[in-house]
Amino acid sequence: MNNFVIISGCSGGGKSTLLAELRQRGHAVVEEPGRRILRDEIRTGGGRLPWVDKIAFLRRILAVALEDHEEVTKAGNERVFFDRGFIDAAAALEELTGESLLSRLSQTYRYHESVFLAPPWPEIYLQDEERRHGFEAALREFERLQRAYPALGYRVLLLPKTGVAERADFVLNTLC
Repeated sequence: MNNFVIISGCSGGGKSTLLAELRQRGHAVVEEPGRRILRDEIRTGGGRLPWVDKIAFLRRILAVALEDHEEVTKAGNERVFFDRGFIDAAAALEELTGESLLSRLSQTYRYHESVFLAPPWPEIYLQDEERRHGFEAALREFERLQRAYPALGYRVLLLPKTGVAERADFVLNTLC
């Protein structure tokens, strides 16, 4: 069984908070590639930002997510939780450019069969310096992911709209 578990879903749906809880409980976590790239591009004045060049931004996310997958593969068989993964970026790129990426990449790079999606949760959605898009864009992203993961053979499980400890328990109990 593949121990690389994806936590994805609606932007602003509590994924990073859940992953921080899993990390605090001793689990390995890979931070979202998009957030890492945003921080670096903002710090350096780079142009690979979604509000400047969305396609370049998504291509960079895809590259970083694939690097993350390869690095974790080299590290061994420990369970690792990913804050998003290459599928999120590839699905967005396919939608924007028409390139066929998902099926080819998903044959080589796989995650655990169960994928956890954070559903839209407007009560906790916040914009910040890195998340400038509105809730409507987050909804479109969620809908795209709800189509992409099952099309690649993944079983999608929606995270409950509960406290972070209960969400972490849900994920861990589901994987046992």
